[in-house]
Amino acid sequence: MRTRLSICRRKARFASEAEARAAAHGAAIALRHYRCDRCGRYHLTSRTKGKRIPRPRVITGPAA
Repeated sequence: MRTRLSICRRKARFASEAEARAAAHGAAIALRHYRCDRCGRYHLTSRTKGKRIPRPRVITGPAA
């Protein structure tokens, strides 16, 4: 589903994913960042319906 232009214009825009993550981390509620298909920047949302949560990356060390 595309972001409506009126919604895009109302939301705060972040130039980088790192900026959006930092803003989401500092919020009082759980927020997720996403890249907007209208402006190409990042916005925050509290919606989780239909959103996939990325699997955590497993870092393996050298085999002993």
